[in-house]
Amino acid sequence: MTALVHVLLVFLQVAPPNPISRQYSRQVSAWIFPWFEQNWRLFAPDPESVNRRISARTAHTAPDGRVQVSGWFDLTAVDTAAVRHDPFPSHTAQNMLRRAWISYLETHGGDDRARSQRARMIQRYLRNIAADRVAAHRHGTFEFIQLRVITVPIAAPHAAGGPGPGAAAQQPADTRYLPWWKVARHATG
Repeated sequence: MTALVHVLLVFLQVAPPNPISRQYSRQVSAWIFPWFEQNWRLFAPDPESVNRRISARTAHTAPDGRVQVSGWFDLTAVDTAAVRHDPFPSHTAQNMLRRAWISYLETHGGDDRARSQRARMIQRYLRNIAADRVAAHRHGTFEFIQLRVITVPIAAPHAAGGPGPGAAAQQPADTRYLPWWKVARHATG
C-alpha cells in the first residue's frame, strides 16, 4: 500500500498541473521534498549560470572558555575531487551539497531566516552535510559551523567559443557568510 501511495504522489509531482495535483500540492510536496524530488534535467538540462564555492569553518570552545575558530575548509573542492577520480560517480556525490544550497536559497532568501518548517529542515540538512564532511577531513572537535558561499557568474559563451568583443565585463564574485550554527559535538580524526 505504501508503495502505491508513493508512486501516486511522485506521479502527481511530475505530471502536468491538474486539479488534483493543485488540490493536494502541499501534501505532495511534503512527501517528495527533499528525498524523492524528480526533475527532467536528464532530458532537458538547465545548466548552471554560476560557479559556487562552498566552504565551512568550525568553532570550538576550549576548557578555559576561549573560542578557537578554524580556517576555511573547501567543501566544493572535496566534492569535485571525489567526482573527478571516480569513473562512475553517484548522482548524490555530484549534487548533494549543491542541491542543499539551492534549496536553502529557495527557502531562506537573502536574510537567512527560516520562515517555515521546510526551511528549518533544509537548514539542518545543509548544516549536517557540512558538519559531516568537515568531520571526515579534519582532526579535533567542534560545536559550531559557519558556511561561506562564493558565487561567480559564468560568462555567456560567444558563438566562436568564448566571450566576444562586445561581451559585458566579468561580474564580480558575490560572497555570502551564513550565521554560525550550533551542531551536535563533532569529534574528528
